[in-house]
Amino acid sequence: MVMPRTFHEAKKALASGLTNVAAITRAALEQAKAKAHLNIFPELFEQSALEQAAAVDAKRAKGEAGALAGAVVSIKDNLCYAEHRVTAASHMLQGYTSPYSATVVERLLAADAVIIGRTNCDEFAMGSSNETSTYGPVGNPHDAARVPGGSSGGAAASVAAGICHIALASDTGGSIRQPASFCGVAGFKPTYGRVSRYGLIAFASSFDQIGPLAHDVRDVQSVYEVIAGPDERDNTSSHVPFGTAEVPKRLKVGYYTHCLDHAGMDPEIKAHVHQQLDRLRDEGHEVVPMELALADLFVPAYYILSTAEASSNLARFDGIRYGHRAKDAHGVEEVYRKSRSQGFGPEVKRRILLGTFVLSAGYYDAYYAQGMRVRRLIRDNTLRDLAACDVLLTPTCPITAFPHGHISDPVAMYLQDIFTVQANLAGVPAISIPAGTHSNGMPFGIQLMAKPFGDERLLAVARQVFGA
Repeated sequence: MVMPRTFHEAKKALASGLTNVAAITRAALEQAKAKAHLNIFPELFEQSALEQAAAVDAKRAKGEAGALAGAVVSIKDNLCYAEHRVTAASHMLQGYTSPYSATVVERLLAADAVIIGRTNCDEFAMGSSNETSTYGPVGNPHDAARVPGGSSGGAAASVAAGICHIALASDTGGSIRQPASFCGVAGFKPTYGRVSRYGLIAFASSFDQIGPLAHDVRDVQSVYEVIAGPDERDNTSSHVPFGTAEVPKRLKVGYYTHCLDHAGMDPEIKAHVHQQLDRLRDEGHEVVPMELALADLFVPAYYILSTAEASSNLARFDGIRYGHRAKDAHGVEEVYRKSRSQGFGPEVKRRILLGTFVLSAGYYDAYYAQGMRVRRLIRDNTLRDLAACDVLLTPTCPITAFPHGHISDPVAMYLQDIFTVQANLAGVPAISIPAGTHSNGMPFGIQLMAKPFGDERLLAVARQVFGA
């Protein structure tokens, strides 16, 4: 059978009686094998996926199926799934089988989604191109010679390649939204705390947030409604009540002139954003230009703080408690040194070293403490801007997907997060939605941000006003 493109199309096909969940799952697995050259999946969960599909079909026959019955889902290789391997795309965790499931995975399965495999990503979610993975790079489904974005490149590619209806991934500084833009799909980072992080292999705990990618916002919303909500196992998860999805007839849309005037901004993407702003004005919405305070400090503050947290989080992978253990090491100190040297890749080592440096005696106040102060100012400024409008609109990325190996300078790679890190620094919800196709044939997206815990309205705006 032909794999339904979206979950909602799959639901219609199931309702018509023309197919069942097992057939849809087999079609997804066949598509994954046909697209193996893109290196999207380090592992397909074929047996458990078919078993889950059969169980869902049995529940459908009794009229007891859950909200995601018929949805084929991939999970990023940093989300734990009981009795399945999870490695964070690192040699450090090769062969590790998780004894428990992440809360989001439990909720997916309880809603009768079928999880078909774990998707490739940058090692420990550290990267913007999906080129730091121990499994090798992922190809962009629109052009395999180009990157799919990172760190959730495999997740975005699994949707764009027509393998999955929905992908679940994590976003630390843009790791859902940038790949969504590069691959031409929708990617949503909820408000920090709205979705439990329990069972996510941490990169930077105060930035990480789990969210979905899909072809359209309807599917994003369907999975968001299942995975969102408090969790007693995550003390950062929020009990704030869910908000309204009602969209004002006349929106007030803010946009940052700094983003559109940025020196690295692609002229075609810039022109498209201006067209969107003109369309909004023509439809009667209020469009307001805004100044972006402290813009030059976004990326430096993010990388100082996120690497500091990474150096702490990854300290547990020492060859004794967790992770790869060097076979030729003798004594505790040598076990630590050799195990971590062998287990981590170059980018992870670079970030651990940077994070350890900014936390060290003599530098803590100059770097980490100062970074925390700047983060607070960025959050305050962002909340001030969002108080003055309903949503903020920016390009998701200044460029389209670039060729593999095109960016070798780490600092240049870090600047790929220039428009996305604001939402993580401020903890606000943000979504990238497909916007158009560049003359080079590659897709690109636009980003919308909203007030904290305004997730439901943000998704409604993306659907109703932007047609995503």
